[in-house]
Amino acid sequence: MSIILITGATSGFGEASAHLFAENGWNIIISGRRKERLEKLETVLKSTYKVEVLSLCFDVRNVEAVKTAISSLQDNWKNVDVLLNNAGLAAGRGPIQEGVYEDWEQMIDTNVKGLLYMTREVSPLMIARKQGHIINVASLAGWEAYGGGNVYCGTKHAVRAITRSARIDLLPHNIKVSVISPGAAETEFSLVRFKGDEQKANAVYEGYQPLKAEDVANSIYFMATQPAHVNIEEIFILPTAQATATITHKS
Repeated sequence: MSIILITGATSGFGEASAHLFAENGWNIIISGRRKERLEKLETVLKSTYKVEVLSLCFDVRNVEAVKTAISSLQDNWKNVDVLLNNAGLAAGRGPIQEGVYEDWEQMIDTNVKGLLYMTREVSPLMIARKQGHIINVASLAGWEAYGGGNVYCGTKHAVRAITRSARIDLLPHNIKVSVISPGAAETEFSLVRFKGDEQKANAVYEGYQPLKAEDVANSIYFMATQPAHVNIEEIFILPTAQATATITHKS
């Protein structure tokens, strides 16, 4: 039975991916900071899909917590076939000269350092088996920059660069490394970015059909289920109505 480890599994792309992989018979390791949500998701996955589920409640920003979580895996959970580095966020939006240091730290620590910590701890488990696949979630913001997105764009550019370098590093060990870069998707993303302001968050998705979390999960599943000799390097997925970070056709 295949195993996927998903960070940021309590909402958005992570939660949708957990459902899709479980539906297709994968055993799931779900991780996140919100214990109640993790426990609820674990119960739903087990009862709905009859698969094995392991919950790990920790913050990817905490390197010691990451080390403890991965080192705690029992033998039956160590054979991680896919690591989905999904945990990430945008915190605030504004010109760099008005940047909020705490927001910057949160984005860099989650989107970049958290991804690195998870990759560092899980990849040796894959190397020992000479197989595995690491899928990183970047963004349209990893392809282009836009006003007010300075640090967020920087972190997602970093995710794409780290992915390409890790692909080279892990090539001799038969480990696949991929990245998916979604455009506008209606998840908790904007609500988090605008710190709970529902009016601002909802306005982001008005007048057109954004991606759904399930759309992105479908692409992640496609990446993860290719034959052993095939590595999908990157999927860049946008809503039909969106051409760039700043050009969207709204009715």
